[in-house]
Amino acid sequence: MSAIPQGRTRRAALAGAMCALVVAGTALTGCNEDPDAGTNGVGKLSPDKIQSRTRSAAESADAVRLSGTVVTSGRTYTLDMRLKSDGGTGSVTTEGLSFELLRLGEQLFLKADAGFWSHGDADAAAAEKLDGKYVKVPQGDPSYQKFSGFTDKDVLLDGLLTLHGTLETSGRHEQAGVRTIRITGDRGSGGTLDVSLEGTPYPLRLVRGGDAGTLRFSDWGTDFALEEPAKDETVDYGQQLPTS
Repeated sequence: MSAIPQGRTRRAALAGAMCALVVAGTALTGCNEDPDAGTNGVGKLSPDKIQSRTRSAAESADAVRLSGTVVTSGRTYTLDMRLKSDGGTGSVTTEGLSFELLRLGEQLFLKADAGFWSHGDADAAAAEKLDGKYVKVPQGDPSYQKFSGFTDKDVLLDGLLTLHGTLETSGRHEQAGVRTIRITGDRGSGGTLDVSLEGTPYPLRLVRGGDAGTLRFSDWGTDFALEEPAKDETVDYGQQLPTS
């Protein structure tokens, strides 16, 4: 058996090391490896088809957890919501005020401390009574339409998972240890979306265009309990919430 020259051995070792490197989540080229090997195959699709495929996957999922920020009407909301078809629950923070939302079917409850309810011109005595209670939001109250959208899986995903402008792919990346393919709208100005290359092609991370927030999606298809709060923890204010 002839000996292998040391120079060739070093070159082979160097080539192997270079193939193992990853730059911005994308393997270096020249390694003769299929980047789609072992994936769900969406990386081979056009960006339009990737967007269509991930929207279909999201719509078909029974549940999802959504966390991050959304900027709307000049206000930033920090969300941590768990959503499914018949309701949702989680927390919202905006302008230093935090509250919890719980929706079961058409019933929407808002839970916050006295500081939330006493904000602005609200009555301090009423605020104390509402402290830590689940306050039922009347469907005719302006707050119902504003806040129920944060608990509606279909409404949220339909409004969020559309990138604007010309779609392009932007390499392979990784989110929470999961390989992704990234698509962009107008080279990022219309938003970017990371789609899972493993298993079902769920969306995993969205950067909205126009600095309108960044959201992460997780726990796709993982069910969770939605229970109506106990009567002694609930306040029904009738047709309109107190001003806050």
